[in-house]
Amino acid sequence: MDKVLIDTDVILDFFFDRKPFSENAASVLSLCESKNIKGFVTPVIISNCYYLLKQTASHKKVIDKLKQLLIIIDVLSMDKGIIIKAINSNFTDFEDALQNFTAVKHGGISVIITRNVKDYKKSEIGVLTPESYLRTKVYGA
Repeated sequence: MDKVLIDTDVILDFFFDRKPFSENAASVLSLCESKNIKGFVTPVIISNCYYLLKQTASHKKVIDKLKQLLIIIDVLSMDKGIIIKAINSNFTDFEDALQNFTAVKHGGISVIITRNVKDYKKSEIGVLTPESYLRTKVYGA
């Protein structure tokens, strides 16, 4: 079973129903819900989602959405070592460096699913858009 890190933009595409990306985001989350893949996020992703969702909805509604999300995905741990690696890395985006090194430390993540592929050029883990990832699942590539 694939273990994937689902980046903030994919989660937000789903929650905000951002067309045309929301359909692929929903499909990725559906694979998590049906236990065809194991989806993960980081505490930073949850925090970012809360902050951005809170701009358009009440605290209670946002918390309810996050609770539903956490039923189908798990959260990876972050620690000082991950932060130090991210700070000292060649990533141009600190937040993406945090996601990357958290996934690397976990050891079982096979791919980071994001629409922001360019910021993960330095990743030693595979990085795919939701659309590309879903194509690999459909065709078994």
